[in-house]
Amino acid sequence: MTNIEVLLSVAINHDWSLYQIDVRNAFLHGDLEEEVFMKLPLGHPQSNSPNLVCKLHKSICGLKPSPRAWHAKLNIALKALGFTRSNVDSFLFVQ
Repeated sequence: MTNIEVLLSVAINHDWSLYQIDVRNAFLHGDLEEEVFMKLPLGHPQSNSPNLVCKLHKSICGLKPSPRAWHAKLNIALKALGFTRSNVDSFLFVQ
């Protein structure tokens, strides 16, 4: 059984409403805890200087810490709304 099938089964057996969200730009909202630097993007006025970099304050797609940063922020927001995270599946929140 896949995780989705298990979640559906639990929701059906308890007569719960089940909602799934998909946020397209979710990774852009995560706050980075680590210091992450990247080369200046093409088109930046000083992008031809190889010694210049920029420090990221927010996560971006393709960055390894991005999923963790976004999930941490989502976890805080859902807990503030009264949700509890499942011990079995960290992406399952119950209210």
